Amino acid sequence: MTQFEPTPFDIPSDSGGKDLGIFLPIANGGWILSKNKPELDGSYAYNRNCAILAEEAGLDFIMSMSKFRGYGGETHHWNSSLDPVVLMAALAEVTSKVKVWTTVHTILQNPAVVAKMMATLDQVSKGRSGLNVVTGSYKGEFAQMGAWPEGVDHDGRYDLAKEWVTAIKRLWREDSVTMDGKYFQLDDCESWPKPERRPFLVCAGSSKKGMHFTSEEMDAIFLSGGNPEELAEASHAAKADAAAMGRYVRTYSMMTVLLADTDEEAEATARHYAAGFDEGAMHGMMRAYGFLDAEIGKENAFTKKARSSFMSAHVAGSSQTVIDRLTELFEVSQTDGLMLIFPDYMTGIPKFGQEVLPVLRERFPGKVKVGSHG
Repeated sequence: MTQFEPTPFDIPSDSGGKDLGIFLPIANGGWILSKNKPELDGSYAYNRNCAILAEEAGLDFIMSMSKFRGYGGETHHWNSSLDPVVLMAALAEVTSKVKVWTTVHTILQNPAVVAKMMATLDQVSKGRSGLNVVTGSYKGEFAQMGAWPEGVDHDGRYDLAKEWVTAIKRLWREDSVTMDGKYFQLDDCESWPKPERRPFLVCAGSSKKGMHFTSEEMDAIFLSGGNPEELAEASHAAKADAAAMGRYVRTYSMMTVLLADTDEEAEATARHYAAGFDEGAMHGMMRAYGFLDAEIGKENAFTKKARSSFMSAHVAGSSQTVIDRLTELFEVSQTDGLMLIFPDYMTGIPKFGQEVLPVLRERFPGKVKVGSHG
């Protein structure tokens, strides 16, 4: 595996360092299902401040999700969300170094439309653009707008995505594209302008089919879970799959970071969030994922985890505890990066940037030291 090198994108992982960025809170409520969490309204003003703070802290990227239906509950969780492409173009204008990665669902947007959208974002950001490719798995979210492709199963969605990304890549580099696929047809299709450099491509796919698609077409894959040993196994599998195709794929995971002055204070805050758990929002989330308790007759591991109120793996503690946990995560898993979530981004990003990030940069400098933004 080690004989293959990553495609350079001016980020630390180009030379073996770790890419660290944030998952922007573009929907109300952030990533904590609780009535007791800090209030995040998902507004442009809040996300603009997040982007500026991320750049000032020296983080490498900011990324937005794409959401069209929330989870409800008492907190109306994620019922209001911004368009990710429009948002990232705006945030590209208020930043100059941090990478701006947006999200598009393959079943919602024609590849020729996305090719132009991303070429535009690349021009606005002066080459800092990236695309998180989502193959679409939430039937209720898309059926509400008549956009769910009946008869396209899990594997079929990846076949569709393969055609989709192939078309986009060709439109980015060829003068004219003619393509007669099962899902997409292009007839002497032109797309100008071209990106100055191909945008960074990332996807999340834990199934064998999803991992193979990512290994073949993407620059990075998001892996689920926060357990270092499980991540190590998944990361090794992804890199081995890519190496079999003569490619290198970066492996990332996601983590909510609850920072406080002491471990006790952080743990007390986590308990406070759990005490305000929004059961209704959790049911909305389970329904979207297709395994609501009432529908399967039993509680599963995902549901048990959600009852902590955190929607992702999390670490709660002092700066030193967070440093130790993230160091262990990287050392054991050998992943290439981490996307960070904060309960309160306005206080979390600066504290992380001042107290945690410099130590992680020093501990994981890569083969050649690179700056905070590559």
